[in-house]
Amino acid sequence: MRLWALPVALLTLAGCVSHAAPRRHQPGEEPTEPPGHSAVVLAPADLARRLAAMQSDWPRRWNPGCARLKCVALTFDDGPGRYTGQLLDLLARRGVRATFFVVGERVAADRDGHTVRRIAAEGHELGNHTWDHSSLTALPRHEVTRQLVHTDDLVRQLTGVRMRVMRPPYGATDARVAAESRREGLAQILWNVDTYDWRDRKPVKVAKRAAHARPGSIILMHDIHPSTVKAVPTVLDRLAARGFTFVTVSELYSHPPAPGRTYARF
Repeated sequence: MRLWALPVALLTLAGCVSHAAPRRHQPGEEPTEPPGHSAVVLAPADLARRLAAMQSDWPRRWNPGCARLKCVALTFDDGPGRYTGQLLDLLARRGVRATFFVVGERVAADRDGHTVRRIAAEGHELGNHTWDHSSLTALPRHEVTRQLVHTDDLVRQLTGVRMRVMRPPYGATDARVAAESRREGLAQILWNVDTYDWRDRKPVKVAKRAAHARPGSIILMHDIHPSTVKAVPTVLDRLAARGFTFVTVSELYSHPPAPGRTYARF
């Protein structure tokens, strides 16, 4: 963590409430918390201690040896949302780390940035998913830069984390987007297992598609859908039974993903 960023992260943990209104990113998103949800709420002091203990080369890289083990990276797009806390509860109980590609305006709408801080403090990886989920290939160069920089600045202000990976919305990229990503020090992370959880809001279908993973797969899901969160325990059970090790995107590789380069699997 950069020295200048740590004081900002610690001060903001006391709670600077954002008044930005959340955007309905996907039609049909439920307006209330799922029944029976009981989030694990970390006190600001606990978050502060965890963030202060983080290494300067965040994310903390545990090298599980994915060249010889069956590693798989779970990735969640479009949050943080009202169900992200429940997902984090599930992952914490299983000791699983994942990669969260966050949308800047959703981070701004989150209550005092608690969720994005919790993602970082619990050892998950944060990735840049632009400010408002616009298709980058349809934007002028300066707007592509703004989408990435504005999101990165906000996440750094809240957590002290400098994101190293990004995911272009809809997977839409080209040479120009790659060039801007490289300038901002961001590797482009796509996927090779699509659960289509945004289309089919059925946990059984989501879990069945995630089971198509192979060693080195990057699985695409979205933490804004309660049906996806409900599918996660089954996804974890099935993949663990097949001997998979769950890692973040950066942990798939023996070295950090290269800025500008596009990755879809190990």
